[in-house]
Amino acid sequence: KWTKDHPLYKIIGDPKSSVRTRGQLANSYLFSCLLSSIEPANVAKALRDADWVSAMKDELDQFARLKVWRLVPRPEGKSIIKTKWIFKNKKDESSLVIRNKARLVAVGYSQQERIDYDEMFAPVARIEAIRLFLAYAAHKDFTVFQMDIKTALNGKTF
Repeated sequence: KWTKDHPLYKIIGDPKSSVRTRGQLANSYLFSCLLSSIEPANVAKALRDADWVSAMKDELDQFARLKVWRLVPRPEGKSIIKTKWIFKNKKDESSLVIRNKARLVAVGYSQQERIDYDEMFAPVARIEAIRLFLAYAAHKDFTVFQMDIKTALNGKTF
């Protein structure tokens, strides 16, 4: 026995050698130093950092590649839903920043029910619709899958 609570067969490596972690910390944190670990609160702050500008450019490039973004004239008597940039750091299991993610989203909460709610598209499902979907899936004994998609679906589905 090595100690009364730690039998020798459970010890990995030589118990007489010291633990060396300085090199491991330097290597694992070196990559995270290259990414911005602070999430900007607004676009002005994001534009000061090249990493966040690159993430914003990637998001706009996805819009162009998927052909889901085009400039159109404003319809008469219709409200415009504004957009907002959301900035998030994607982290791995050990909470190290692995990627900066910028997402351009519609500000759907600015709509008012019975005034302009039905005239615009809000890209967010209402909680009632989600509950109805899950209840129906449970009733029919369907399997429901959840997944994380890199790019939001912003086009026509056929």
